Amino acid sequence: MTDQMQYITLASRPTGAPTPDNFAFETAPIPDPGHGEVVVRVHYMSLDPYMRGRMDAGKSYTAATQIGETMGAGGVGEVIASNAEGWSAGDFALGMFGWASHAVQPAKALRKLDPNVAPLTATLGVLGMPGFTGWHGLMEYGRPKAGETLVVAAATGPVGSMVGQLAKSLGLRAVGIAGGADKCALATDTFGFDACLDHRAYPDAKSLRAALSDACPDGVDIYFENVGGKVLEAVMPLMNAYGRVSVCGMISWYNAGGLGAGAEATMTVPALWRGILVNHLSVQGFIISDFFHRLPEFIQDVAPKVLNGQIKYIEDITEGLENAPDAFIGLLEGKNLGKLIVKLV
Repeated sequence: MTDQMQYITLASRPTGAPTPDNFAFETAPIPDPGHGEVVVRVHYMSLDPYMRGRMDAGKSYTAATQIGETMGAGGVGEVIASNAEGWSAGDFALGMFGWASHAVQPAKALRKLDPNVAPLTATLGVLGMPGFTGWHGLMEYGRPKAGETLVVAAATGPVGSMVGQLAKSLGLRAVGIAGGADKCALATDTFGFDACLDHRAYPDAKSLRAALSDACPDGVDIYFENVGGKVLEAVMPLMNAYGRVSVCGMISWYNAGGLGAGAEATMTVPALWRGILVNHLSVQGFIISDFFHRLPEFIQDVAPKVLNGQIKYIEDITEGLENAPDAFIGLLEGKNLGKLIVKLV
């Protein structure tokens, strides 16, 4: 086994969409564990849209990645050295290991995994942060009721597909919005959505809204927001009185930098604000890291449904740490199909 590790750092801050030049591939000796620490060889790491925000220097809900710092990411891997009670070589762990082949971490910051219970990759997607995000955002802020209509953007991603499938299991009409005919077919044929619209087939919010109105004849009671932009502008005028909006992400604006500065929008703030007022809407933004105390509740509720096939999931796996930057750039362009994961071992 080599005594060197590989990792990817932020080489420069992107202007607009990231490019390969914004990343640097580095090597260094594998560290030794200090007291209470373990060394993990990473098998899989997660790529997620929120990472784009951390590449900017502006104020956000979490600290920006510094130039020269390893890109942050959740991952799963095998303990290869331990200086922590209760942990041994051969154990598997989930933690924030970064874009790296190896990491040294305090054992108390890790979650021990049993690879015989569920695939390791599932803990990065359907049974990990994305699935948990969809479950919490829908159940806590969407407050779903049988017979209502839900719309979710980025419907075939790990968050959106969880939201749609949970909504269907609770007796709602689930309408997805996705980028491309193949993704829309996946939403209806695999994830069980009642309908799915390809936002790329509509040149503007007005035409998308007209199609969405046909797909939601009783209006929209819950909108799970992952995208922003044209999709948000299409949905908001269709919201029913006392509707609920769970604000999870705004991927269409991330590459504009900051809080979407410079992104085009045709819906004015006064029009949006008035719609919230006159329709008595509840709009709730949330960051899932504030709610990790609910993770055991999520696992108890959802894991059996995943293991028995009631909740389905798709994984898009890229091999090789060196290919992570290109895969991440593609993620922000909607090129992935399902949960995007990098396989290192």
